[in-house]
Amino acid sequence: MASNNPPSDRYTYAQAGVSIDAGNALVKAIGPLVKSTRRPGADGEIGGFGGFFDPKAAGYADPLLVAANDGVGTKLKLAIDFDQHDSVGVDLVAMCVNDLIVQGAEPLFFLDYFATGKLDNGVAERVIAGIAEGCKIAGCALIGGETAEMPGMYQAGDYDLAGFCVGAVERGEQLTGDRVAPGHVLLGLASSGVHSNGYSLVRRLAEDMGWRLKERAPFDSAIDLIDALIAPTRIYVQTLLPVIRAGKIDALAHITGGGLLENIPRVLPEGAHAVIDADSWEQPALMNFIQGQGNIEPGEMARTFNCGIGMVLAVTPDLAAEVVAELEAAGEEVARIGEIVEGPKGCTVRGSAGNWRATEAWSATHNA
Repeated sequence: MASNNPPSDRYTYAQAGVSIDAGNALVKAIGPLVKSTRRPGADGEIGGFGGFFDPKAAGYADPLLVAANDGVGTKLKLAIDFDQHDSVGVDLVAMCVNDLIVQGAEPLFFLDYFATGKLDNGVAERVIAGIAEGCKIAGCALIGGETAEMPGMYQAGDYDLAGFCVGAVERGEQLTGDRVAPGHVLLGLASSGVHSNGYSLVRRLAEDMGWRLKERAPFDSAIDLIDALIAPTRIYVQTLLPVIRAGKIDALAHITGGGLLENIPRVLPEGAHAVIDADSWEQPALMNFIQGQGNIEPGEMARTFNCGIGMVLAVTPDLAAEVVAELEAAGEEVARIGEIVEGPKGCTVRGSAGNWRATEAWSATHNA
């Protein structure tokens, strides 16, 4: 209801909890970070209403554009609770650009969305510095974003992130998985940790089991447990692009939410079934720790976590050794983890007794 009495004070946006000055200061502070991500096609400037990108300047003749967006999920709660803001920006970029590379697309430009109740420029700068670092690792330009200060929407100190990335692949060179057939070999690239999925379970275990996150990890005396858990998602773009452009990979699957079981079938045609041998690589100590703490069944591990494999490649048998050699020379840790057989579109992960804490031979299947 309107009041006939004039207010005794003159209201400002700052009184409502939003500081325009802080927002402007943040834009000025992150300018050098944005410029550090310049690449052909983007000038690295921010401040306008939108960001330009020139695919022709990036070297493309007839490109298909591929877009992806994602977030970091509840891993952010660990970052917020333990003042670990420096690498979650890398996670944000990784979750988007890794989804583009599986289509054969080179990430070209990235935009971020940072939302919080009250802007803390120190925290925001650390987060955006991580985003810029992720963009440099992936070879894409940070051309813009949005910082939203929304009092009442978030608890004190909380923030959320979303990322948006566009990539390109020359028409006819995109990866769709249509060439995958029984007989294809499956190669796995090592992950750098939990990446950015499964953290709701991780945080539940941390609370229920009383993990001392700021103390040395029970499985590694050289690192604190929080540092092992917050390790940024690996970005596979620069190592995979040369092999993709050489036509040596027929499909790629980014192992995110849904784990090995549910992500591999996303890039398979009908009649192709992936069989993964869990004995073919060593489950990382962090994954073994999480599984033991939660008494988690192997099949549940395979559909929740990456289990040490962040990306899966499908290649023909005659190219497998060559691809392994090229990727290892580029710094990747590669394992031959399975094959494609004839069957319903889906994936089976299986292991022997004693592996993944199993008391007997086990298998888990997901049909898409």
